[in-house]
Amino acid sequence: MGITNIPMLNADIVTGISLMLAFIAFGISLGFKTILIAHITFNIPYVILSVMPKLKQTSKITYEAAMDLGASPIYAFFKVVFPDILPGILSGFLLAFTMSLDDFIITHFTRGAGINTLSTLIYSQVRRGIQPSMYALSTIIFLTVLVLLLITNFKPPKKKVIPGMAPAGAGAAGLAGSPSGNPDWEDPNKKFQKIQRGAMTIAAVVIVAVVGLVTIKNYSITHSDELYVYNWGEYIDEEVVSMFEEETGIKVTYDMFETNEEMYPIIEAGAVRYDVVCPSDYMIQKMVENDMLAEINFENVPNISQINPVYMEMSKAFDPQNLYSVPYCWGTVGILYNSQRLEELGVEPPDSWADLWDPALSGEILMQDSVRDAFMVALKKLGYSMNTTNRDELEAAKQLLIDQKPLVQAYVIDQVRDKMLGGEAAVGVIYSGEMLYLQEEAEALELDFDLEYVLPKEGTNLWLDSWVIPQNAQNKENAEKWINFLCRPDIALRNFEYITYPTPNQGAFELLDEETQENKAVFPDLDTLDNSEVFLYLGDEEDAVYNALWKEVKSK
Repeated sequence: MGITNIPMLNADIVTGISLMLAFIAFGISLGFKTILIAHITFNIPYVILSVMPKLKQTSKITYEAAMDLGASPIYAFFKVVFPDILPGILSGFLLAFTMSLDDFIITHFTRGAGINTLSTLIYSQVRRGIQPSMYALSTIIFLTVLVLLLITNFKPPKKKVIPGMAPAGAGAAGLAGSPSGNPDWEDPNKKFQKIQRGAMTIAAVVIVAVVGLVTIKNYSITHSDELYVYNWGEYIDEEVVSMFEEETGIKVTYDMFETNEEMYPIIEAGAVRYDVVCPSDYMIQKMVENDMLAEINFENVPNISQINPVYMEMSKAFDPQNLYSVPYCWGTVGILYNSQRLEELGVEPPDSWADLWDPALSGEILMQDSVRDAFMVALKKLGYSMNTTNRDELEAAKQLLIDQKPLVQAYVIDQVRDKMLGGEAAVGVIYSGEMLYLQEEAEALELDFDLEYVLPKEGTNLWLDSWVIPQNAQNKENAEKWINFLCRPDIALRNFEYITYPTPNQGAFELLDEETQENKAVFPDLDTLDNSEVFLYLGDEEDAVYNALWKEVKSK
């Protein structure tokens, strides 16, 4: 009982992390086996605590009497004990099944590449759009539970039977063996209880069968050629993945992350072995310095020639010899503004980071909820490098952000575009890759205001997301085929049209229409980015300093 109480009393996140560390300590790669063990560990206490009360209510005398009458221990158990504890077993089963179905935290920390339960699948789909099949599945689950509840809770009305009289329709024959004297008569309540138990058992068998079939279908089939991809959410056209599978015969398992900081510990731990990952510039530098990446064999990536040399040169800021990374998307961080809203407030369109400290914009400013991006804005306003480690400069930037805080409506990330489309704010700090989407949405919604994008004159963050191959990748050649495929101009064009983030692929750029090529919000002139910088990895100690200062800003 003490062991049973451990997962019950511990927070789910503690149990999840503990199990993950235990698997890693014993050299077990995270996958379906680990998630199965984790769910069993997490759910067994619910079954024990459901069965225990029923077990204590069971009479030992009856069991011993059955043994004295010649029953074997197994026969006595199933005929005497099991019927008494069956309600506890069924309720424990349904509770454990529901908890397992609902659990996200335990699954998140112990699942491997491509492994999802319902909770993690829904979570991943929320970021890219929930599929219609998920609505159908949720409906089936809801209706099944509803039917089970109705069966469990409905009881037929009790019929009063006068001793010595047969029930209606029983006739005069047979008087012994029942309260009414009719040997064929059966208590309707007991009959319905049998129906209830039968329905519950059938439902349990069906659920186990369905889960078993899905498990076998998804996780038992092995593929000779596989590729495990780890990428940002909504950062690839899903048809591109299908095209790659059809052309190469390689089965792709595709997982997503939300931030570089979420991705890094997964790759560092090595328990989940991804073959190809798409981090950002400074995180690539950190991974290189910590010997986490394998050198790319560019003989297997001939389409690297399609990448504009300007971006290969830009990559040298974090990958000095261009050994470990291939550019995938790039962009800037600038100010998005609602020109009509600014006119109503009597404020000129912004052209400087300093404009985000204008008191006239109180409650109208959306800032990025990101430590490096927020400090970049303040540091650039002060004329400092956004990669500074100077304590005085960082303190000045911190105070500047604290001074700005009363003017800020919200610190957000992806919500900037939705709030600006809804006319909820006048200005917002945003990634340039959102601009094409915003322009198309504004036209489709026929908004009565214009959204414009500007790069502040002090300079900004010039970022690059690139494909890399982890040191422990098991399918390195397949990863290089994947990178080469994505560097193909027609594929890079499809991806650009889907995610709308600027492509460094020169071949794809030349396939774009002239209007898109000349859209300076999406493809700014590189000679106007002289004061811009790429984020660099500053070391764990300096990262801790930035994070501590950011906490001070957020806590004020």
